[in-house]
Amino acid sequence: MHPGILILAWMVAVGLLQTLDRLSLCVAVALLACAAWAYAPERTWRLVRRVRFLLIAIVVFFAGFTPGEALLADLPVLSPSREGAALAFEHAARLLAVVLGVAVLLQHLPPERLIAGFLALLRPLQRVGFPAERVAVRTLLVLEFVESSAPRQWQAWIHDRDDEVPPPIRIMDARFGCADRAALLVLLSIVVVTIVAAAGA
Repeated sequence: MHPGILILAWMVAVGLLQTLDRLSLCVAVALLACAAWAYAPERTWRLVRRVRFLLIAIVVFFAGFTPGEALLADLPVLSPSREGAALAFEHAARLLAVVLGVAVLLQHLPPERLIAGFLALLRPLQRVGFPAERVAVRTLLVLEFVESSAPRQWQAWIHDRDDEVPPPIRIMDARFGCADRAALLVLLSIVVVTIVAAAGA
């Protein structure tokens, strides 16, 4: 399947995650966790570790600073509110679901195919002056930095040599076929229906 279709399907899934109720969100996170740990355990663990402080911040701010009924009736001053705990769970679960989905997507698509998909999706915007190729190159550089297993220490920047030439960046050119256009139309239809349903609710 075309990488652009997979990326767009992931984006649609992320959008649909925001509309799920609490029970459906639990099921979605559980299914994504099983898929991520089975298909990309190392990448999943690495990405979850890198957002752990954001997850902690979400739980602390929503659970600790949302007014409402005390979760621990015997300690009303120190207890988080029930409403805050529910909000903290929902936002943390949505973020965790997105991270798990990213792990599966990156495991299935190497950086070259991922950027080729982004470029295919952004190429129509070139007609209005959008720098699709520059965005693709910068996205590839960010992915290479994020995917590095061991982040660089500050000493490494001091000892870097100015005469070192970085390796060339290669971007694949993946064009949409007839089946890809049909899948693209289906995904865009899902997006339109979801937006209309959300606006009417």
